[in-house]
Amino acid sequence: KKVEALAGQRVVAVSAGEHHSLALAADGSLWSWGWGGLGQLGHGDTQDQLLPKKIEALAGQRVVAVSAGLYHSLALTTDGAVWSWGHGAFGRLGHGDRQTQLLPKKIEALAGQRVVAVSAGDDHSLALTADGAVWSWGQGACGKLGHGDLQQRLLPKKVEALAGQRAVAVSAAHNHSLALTADGAVWSWGGGGGGRLGHGDTQRQLLPKKLEAFAGRRVVAVSAGGEHSLALTADGA
Repeated sequence: KKVEALAGQRVVAVSAGEHHSLALAADGSLWSWGWGGLGQLGHGDTQDQLLPKKIEALAGQRVVAVSAGLYHSLALTTDGAVWSWGHGAFGRLGHGDRQTQLLPKKIEALAGQRVVAVSAGDDHSLALTADGAVWSWGQGACGKLGHGDLQQRLLPKKVEALAGQRAVAVSAAHNHSLALTADGAVWSWGGGGGGRLGHGDTQRQLLPKKLEAFAGRRVVAVSAGGEHSLALTADGA
């Protein structure tokens, strides 16, 4: 059913989290609705919204990309800055603490970077910068941050294991992460349960590992789900 409350807006992007939704309009305004119990709607309160409501705290910003996670939200503005809000446990908001943010707050630790894409997982976050670097923060269980350990990070940290690669897309899920590089290769890391990492086993990977199953294919998009992963190749498969 069409969301009539957005009839006056030209929506250019959407993101569905576990309990809330985000919509980005062509004028750069951001709208949210659903369960607001942990501040993930960005309206300065914990109320639910049965209809899309514009996030007034971002009124002075032009948002160009959004991602809704389990209990938090990420927004990327035209100046390359990243804003986060919602539940702050595990440091998933990237502000150096575990505090909940009821309003969008700029991630100052990324101030020197020009971010071009963001992805909110359940309790971790990923950002892609213009130079092709991947940054991660939040809970480190299963190695999903890609830093070779299980530690949580309260601030964004560059994934050094991908330093020789130029990433063009990232996707964060429940316990794993995916990155697509400019050469059409897919890299995965984190929990391997169910074979979600695509390496032919169920082992966890503490560092990004290239999927050899895609050798000879050019992947153009990836998406990490709760327990599985998807990839789209250049030939439409």
